[in-house]
Amino acid sequence: MLQTLHIENYALIQQTDITFDSGFVVITGETGAGKSIMLGALGLLLGQRADTQVLSEKERKCVVEATFDISGLGLAPLFEQYDAEYDDVLILRREILPSSKSRAFVNDTPANLQFLKELGPHILDIHSQYQTLTLTSSHFQTELLDSFSTTRLLEQYQSAYVRYTSLKRQLEALTAQDAQNNQVLDYNRFLLEELQSAQLQADEQADLEEEAQLLEHTGTIKDALALVLSICDGDGNSDDSAVSRLVAARGALSHITSYHNAVESMYQRIDSTLIELQDIMSDVSSLDDKLQFSPERHAYVTERLDLIYRLQKKHNVDSVSALIEVRDRLEAQVQDAESLDDRIREVMEQVDKAYAELQHQAEVLTQSRHDAAAVLQQSIMPILAQLGMSAARIVVEVSPAADYGPMGHDNVCLLFNANQGGSLRPLAEVASGGELSRLMLAVKSIVTRRNLLPTIIFDEIDSGVSGDISVAVGEIMRAMAQHMQVVAISHLPQLAAKANQHLKVAKALESDRTISRIRQLDPTERITEIAVMLSSNPPTPSALQTARELMS
Repeated sequence: MLQTLHIENYALIQQTDITFDSGFVVITGETGAGKSIMLGALGLLLGQRADTQVLSEKERKCVVEATFDISGLGLAPLFEQYDAEYDDVLILRREILPSSKSRAFVNDTPANLQFLKELGPHILDIHSQYQTLTLTSSHFQTELLDSFSTTRLLEQYQSAYVRYTSLKRQLEALTAQDAQNNQVLDYNRFLLEELQSAQLQADEQADLEEEAQLLEHTGTIKDALALVLSICDGDGNSDDSAVSRLVAARGALSHITSYHNAVESMYQRIDSTLIELQDIMSDVSSLDDKLQFSPERHAYVTERLDLIYRLQKKHNVDSVSALIEVRDRLEAQVQDAESLDDRIREVMEQVDKAYAELQHQAEVLTQSRHDAAAVLQQSIMPILAQLGMSAARIVVEVSPAADYGPMGHDNVCLLFNANQGGSLRPLAEVASGGELSRLMLAVKSIVTRRNLLPTIIFDEIDSGVSGDISVAVGEIMRAMAQHMQVVAISHLPQLAAKANQHLKVAKALESDRTISRIRQLDPTERITEIAVMLSSNPPTPSALQTARELMS
């Protein structure tokens, strides 16, 4: 419930403090006095955009602050979600600075506007006369009908709808990816098979290149080895061979080793050289025996290297290790592409199940709406009769929609006829402004009974009504005020007389400036104000008498 409202430096209001009673509160005043300014200030507390144009004095900040009793509304989890301290008395404050910046506070703690926007629908419903047009929209009519459901059928349907649409988008993305993959999959398979069949080894290229070098020069190598053997050994017959000469040299020195110390060292060195040369000859002979040219091996090595070089050029790499990396990458891509078919089949099954669940939830929701339509029609007709529309008929039509949407598989349409014997037509086509105002009041009175809000504010919802109907409007609002706070901005004296609390807004000229003041009227002032609304200012004696009768 709205308890207090403080407004400072906002539009025509320099400063005002209002205390609101529970029950039915009416706000009156001449046109342009500033009644709707209060709604603009409250809108700031509900998260609406701030504008420095509302600053009455441009060098001072604007402050709007209100207190609400929110006990019993179950809002503690919302405060916890925004890491804010909860209290049964809620204090909202909004400041607009001359620098165009604005600040918001919840219980004196800085808060963001999203928190205010989340809080708003739970604590206050502001209904302006322009909102009456929303009654003609299909979306509003659907929400209205769903407000008569005591279950969470719409939430269950929307959960199924979100799952179905999400899986459907996922399937579409996978299908598109599959189509793209198919364009390159065959070529990737060919490249992979080519690399797999090559059976590449990381270190084979260097070994093959060394072997190829050896095979290509086998003849030259064997000729050189034969020459080395011939020089060293002379085929085992020549006394001119290196071995024979070293043997002779060693023998010559052996006779003189005792004559000079240096000769002994020379002898040992020649002896070592002879042994080393004989080892070399053994190794050369062994290598010569092993080294045999194989045309088949030469062909294999050449072909293998040609394959490696061709694959390296094809994949723009310079090593077998890099080719192996290409092979592994292609293998992963091909496996992913091939597994995509399995994933598509899996998601298709999920889509089918989700669609079946969507259909089921939609059917349950549709049946619930048909049941709620009968309840809504039965509930609204007595109120329309009370508002002087006893001949009117209203039917809530629920028909299948072309497709499943966020709100279900139904088209909801309010069909209306204000006159006896006329045909039912969509509300938007046949209802006048006054009829829409009365219909909206009837709707609000029914909905607030079912979905309790602490406070509702009507901004001239009584537009287009007068006489006995205005009395009925006042009675309906007073009945609503039995279980919630109702605030009505009105020009109707009959309605004003029904209120528990009467606030008056008036303009005044002060220091060459027009300002707006709001104050509570006492019982005597109320009679005078209602009489002025009935006649003129000052009021006539008959108007005063009528005002007393209305008040009584």
